[in-house]
Amino acid sequence: MSASTIAVLDYGSGNLHSATRALARTGAQVEVTSDMKVALAADGLVVPGVGAFAACMEGLLAVQGERIIGRRLAGGRPVLGICVGMQILFERGVEFGVEAQGCGEWPGTVERLQADVLPHMGWNTVSAPESSTLFDGIDADTRFYFVHSYGVQNWELAPSEHIAPPALTWAEHGGEFLAAVENGALSATQFHPEKSGDAGAELLENWVKGL
Repeated sequence: MSASTIAVLDYGSGNLHSATRALARTGAQVEVTSDMKVALAADGLVVPGVGAFAACMEGLLAVQGERIIGRRLAGGRPVLGICVGMQILFERGVEFGVEAQGCGEWPGTVERLQADVLPHMGWNTVSAPESSTLFDGIDADTRFYFVHSYGVQNWELAPSEHIAPPALTWAEHGGEFLAAVENGALSATQFHPEKSGDAGAELLENWVKGL
């Protein structure tokens, strides 16, 4: 059986080297690309992201990244967003009073966390549901590495009788925020699995298994 192929989307805003190296550890064939054909053809697409929401969206639009994500999801093809790559999947982000439109794959707003100390930087536990595939086999007290000051603090997607409910994973820093979402072919983590050691490697392996 041939190895899964993964495209890491290069849109000028991501920790490409670390993400590529961590994904390659799973045994997958990994290619960093901004080419739409390559990104659409891969078994899995990873959308990394660091920095400000608006800047990431500008870079994403420049390579038609929102179209790549949308077309993959329309065909049920897996996509994984990481850090700001998770945030831009939501409708909008508000940073420093500036509002920017996201990809709109999920309703909701990325806002400043309600915490005295920001950024939220370092290791933290998460609360994953039993239905999670990403966290399958990972102990509940496992810590993952976060670096962010903004996040999604409310899940706004209405329940549907026809679609299985998303698996929502939460974490706390001054209040609850979404640490990960698994919604059909679309998954995302606010933390950095590629910087989370063995725990992050296990999570990425779980995602690759589903490709």
